[in-house]
Parts: sequence; C-alpha cells; structure tokens
Amino acid sequence: MLPTPEQVRQYIADNLPCDHLEVQGDGSHFEALIVSPAFDGKRLIARHQLVYSALGERMKAEIHALSMRTLTPAEYKANPNG
Repeated sequence: MLPTPEQVRQYIADNLPCDHLEVQGDGSHFEALIVSPAFDGKRLIARHQLVYSALGERMKAEIHALSMRTLTPAEYKANPNG
C-alpha cells in the first residue's frame, strides 16, 4: 500500500522537530517543504540526510522519490516561498 502525503508528513514530524511542514504527492512521488531548527548551520546535503534519517527504511521501501526544500526558521521567515 502506497503512503499518503499525510503519512509521509507524520513520518517526518515524528522524527524531526519541525516549525513548518508541508507534503504533497501521489503515493510514490512527494514534494516537501520542511522548516526545522535542526537545519541551523548545516549545508543542504546534511539537511537532506536528516530528513532521510527521519524517514528511515520507509525511504527505501515505501517512498519512491522525495523532492524537498529544507529551510531553517530564519530562512523561512525571510522568504516563505523559497
């Protein structure tokens, strides 16, 4: 059974502190906007690794593709549209 965007959102929220989190998708391909204080001081690759870690094995087993924008709270406040 393919996960819903709401399930993917919950998977991330359960394992990564988020100030703002949006997930859209069709069951196998997802897009996410993730705003987390955990991203402070981290480069893009490290931010993505935090999200992949939050998703764990689901990234391999359930989620085919995830496109994400990862922002710190300050970055989001300065430009909420990315």
